[in-house]
Amino acid sequence: MFRYLLLMAAPLTAADNTLTPEEKRAGWKLLFDGRTLAGWDLSAQSDAYTVADSALRSTPRPKFREDIATKESFGDFELSFDWKVAPGSNSGVKYRTQAIGVVHPAFVPDTIKKFEHRLDYAFAHPQPREKMPQDGRGEIYYVAFEYQVIDNTAHSDAKRSRKSQAGALYQLIAPTEDVVKGVGEWNAGRIVVRGSRVEHWLNGKKVVDASLDDPAISAGLEARWTTQSPVYQFLTRRPKARGPIVLQNHNDEAWYKNLKIRELK
Repeated sequence: MFRYLLLMAAPLTAADNTLTPEEKRAGWKLLFDGRTLAGWDLSAQSDAYTVADSALRSTPRPKFREDIATKESFGDFELSFDWKVAPGSNSGVKYRTQAIGVVHPAFVPDTIKKFEHRLDYAFAHPQPREKMPQDGRGEIYYVAFEYQVIDNTAHSDAKRSRKSQAGALYQLIAPTEDVVKGVGEWNAGRIVVRGSRVEHWLNGKKVVDASLDDPAISAGLEARWTTQSPVYQFLTRRPKARGPIVLQNHNDEAWYKNLKIRELK
C-alpha cells in the first residue's frame, strides 16, 4: 500500500509527443503529433523529412535539401524539444525566420562557387521551390537564426569552432559549456525569444543568453555574408517579427520529438 501511495503521489509526466494537463493550462501546444507531418510545411515532392519511431527524421542525402517549417508563425515564444543525431551529423532549429532561398545549379551559374554568394544570387533571381530538380544538388534554405544541433565529437564544424557546437547560436555565439550527451542519446533543447533577447538551453543548462541587437551579432553576420548581402540585411533588420519554427536538413540524419511551444506575452 505504501508503495502504491508513493506512485500515486509522483508527478505525472507526459508520454512522448503529448501534453500534460498542467502544460495545457500553461498555454503549451504541440508542434508534432508523433505520427504525421500535420502542421508542417514541406514541398510535395520532397523527402527531406519523414516520421520514424515517433520522431521527425531528417533524411540523409534527400532528393534535395529542404528544411521543414511549421505552418504557423510565432513571435515571442518558449520552445522545448528533444533531439539526437547520428554519428558525424549536423542539423539545427531555426527561428526568427525572414526569407526562403531556392538554390540549384539550374538556377545559379556554375561560376559562382561559394554558397553564400550563390544564395545572394538566388535572392536576386528568385525561383519557385516547386521547380526544384530532384537530383540531390539543390537546397531550399530558410534565412533565420539557428540553435545548433550537431555531433560535437566528429563533425568538422564543431571541431573547428565552439560557435558551431551543440547549443550555440550558430556561428555567432558559442555555448558557455559543453553539456551535450553522447551521439545517439536524446538531448533536451529549449529556446526562449523575447523581442531581440534569445536564450538557448541544453540539458537543463542555459548556454546562450544574448541580444540579436548586440554589435557582436552584426559583426558575425558581416564576417560571413558581407553588409551588401540580402541575408545580412534580413537578419540585422529583421522586418518579420513573426515566423515559423524550422528544422534544418543538412544532408545528415537527425531526429526531433516532443516539440512544444507557448507564445509569450
